[in-house]
Amino acid sequence: MPRETLVMIPPMLSDARVFAPQLQVMSQAHAVMIAPPTCGERIEEIASQILSWSPPKFALCGMGLGGMVAMEVIRRAPERVTRIALISTSPQADTPEAAAAREPHIIAARAGRWKDVLQHEINSTWMAPSTDKVELVRELTAMGDALGPEIYVKQARALQRRKDQQGTLRQILQPTAVICGRHDGQYQLKRHEFLAELIPYAQLEIIEGAGYLPTLEAPDATTDALQRWMKQPMMLRPAAPDSRFT
Repeated sequence: MPRETLVMIPPMLSDARVFAPQLQVMSQAHAVMIAPPTCGERIEEIASQILSWSPPKFALCGMGLGGMVAMEVIRRAPERVTRIALISTSPQADTPEAAAAREPHIIAARAGRWKDVLQHEINSTWMAPSTDKVELVRELTAMGDALGPEIYVKQARALQRRKDQQGTLRQILQPTAVICGRHDGQYQLKRHEFLAELIPYAQLEIIEGAGYLPTLEAPDATTDALQRWMKQPMMLRPAAPDSRFT
């Protein structure tokens, strides 16, 4: 049986470099595709574009904003997704307060205060105490600069407008990994535990020595978790019951 293609969706203001340690290992056994969440101001638009790029069937991994897009992808096309991994993410919509709090930073980005926006968005308090925060902030700033304020505004709008996906998670029957850092200051451990409980076959992988960015803070442990997930046997989604007999 041919190996599955792995589609990976980065978080906000990040590109393929956020998955670099995993790509180095995973690409030895699988075709790996990076699908940037940069092509719309709504999660639905981004998911639709990624589906148009992706092969007929694929394994799906999303982190942060990328995880939110991944939930929409599997909601739209569950028959195409063979398995799903969700890293440092949430199924819940922005609260009105959180959505409103994004607006000043959108305005700042459009007004040319890009360095101020990056400084706000790259939050070292979300990282583990043991992380080399200076180096990681440098890497994240380089990625954010490469994408620029126009992409930032699109992604911030998509986050503001995203819908709750808890109902989607309850319908997932594919092998699922929920991966989070022990010290994630953005989406805390209890939120990942809740997320994993919503999915019938989810396995929660807690990465020690990592915060919001386990792919870079604890790359080996995160790669190991993804490899375990890719080795899980695929489960067939049961056919819908025939309404004549229900």
